Amino acid sequence: MASPQVRSPELRKDSVTKRWVVFSPARAKRPSDFKSKSPTTQSQQQQECPFCLGHEHECAPEIFRVPSSSGLPWKIRVIENLYPALSRTLGDPFAQNNNPNASGSVGQVLGGFGFHDVVIETPVHSVQLSDLSPQELGEVLLAYKKRIQQLATHDAIKYVQVFKNYGASAGASMSHSHSQILALPVVPPTVSTRLDSAKEFFHETGKCSLCEVRVEDLLIDESSHFISIAPFAASFPFEIWIIPRHHSSHFHELDDAKAVDLGSLLKLMLRKMSFQLNNPPFNFMIHTSPLQLPDSQLPHIHWFLQIVPQLTGIGGFELGSGCYINPVFPEDAAKVLREVHIPE
Repeated sequence: MASPQVRSPELRKDSVTKRWVVFSPARAKRPSDFKSKSPTTQSQQQQECPFCLGHEHECAPEIFRVPSSSGLPWKIRVIENLYPALSRTLGDPFAQNNNPNASGSVGQVLGGFGFHDVVIETPVHSVQLSDLSPQELGEVLLAYKKRIQQLATHDAIKYVQVFKNYGASAGASMSHSHSQILALPVVPPTVSTRLDSAKEFFHETGKCSLCEVRVEDLLIDESSHFISIAPFAASFPFEIWIIPRHHSSHFHELDDAKAVDLGSLLKLMLRKMSFQLNNPPFNFMIHTSPLQLPDSQLPHIHWFLQIVPQLTGIGGFELGSGCYINPVFPEDAAKVLREVHIPE
């Protein structure tokens, strides 16, 4: 019997990140056979978990809860991170940066001002994000929105990154379902690159690159207000982007109806990924616009949510070149995920 034909390697450049990706399917098994080698298992033990209901006193200070009434049991809590990467007490680093030795040929130094928060997505230890209903997931997304709006009142904050680490190998130090929010006094370089790329595409075409994204064989699923795709130059196997159908520059423009709609599609993607890929560790990130983006640039940039299952490692080539090797063509990944049937 003849062996199945293997597609030739390709290099693709992502129009959003400007990153080159090497697609090398000969390095992998069939796309449908891809499974996590270290599936995430969730501990049922909750006696020592500070995120569980009844252990609120063990956490850092609370910022707000949902619902807001103290007379009702909470469903979501947003708290300060007990071990923050940045300090919210230092003040504007640019106003304080008068040290002549703080910058030079080696680099620039700023005080580590910023905000680092935790979003506890459920009071129940055994419940994961994909277990929530679309309405409950929508409430988590609206909690992100509310916190971003609060952080936007600080003039020194330039960018807010919402992210979730699921599984120890994806960076999660707690098994209780939670996500994090980091507010920075600078615009990160990957965000600047995304802005520059979007501006370049807009000046060449007069259109937004994500509004014009060609889905065809890359489409996984869709809802009233969002589409989910395997990106054309996915850096990672089975990477997923969820993109608003209509142009939107800031995640915190999300309204209640769209939050529930996004919650439904996000739940479906997480369940498909878990079922097909053996419950892999994953990260998801919300790629939004800088808070103080000029109005003239709003037509260029389009926010999206990226989900990256941890199926392959990053080695010296990726670290040295900034290019990634992906063993699964996104068209193949999209087809596999499209055809996943979630058991009732």
